Amino acid sequence: MIKPLGDKVLVKPSKGEEKTKSGIVLPDSAKDKPNEGEVVAVGPGRKTDDGNLIPIDLKKGDIVIYTGYSGTKYKISDEEYLIISESDILAKK
Repeated sequence: MIKPLGDKVLVKPSKGEEKTKSGIVLPDSAKDKPNEGEVVAVGPGRKTDDGNLIPIDLKKGDIVIYTGYSGTKYKISDEEYLIISESDILAKK
């Protein structure tokens, strides 16, 4: 598995909605891009200018909400992941 560096977080995005609330099946092109996912791995944290380490306040298994179109996509064994900076993560559930 990948080990993120610095203040990076490896996230597995959740799937977009397959159906509307009324039961209409959505094609892939009509699905909203999900802005939440599960944390798979976290880096050690960010270093300050004077060398102190500020650890990331997330752990494996946390569900997070992140900014749209953030991060770098990475594929491992047909599974898509995002490598996101901690600053692009807005909240955790």
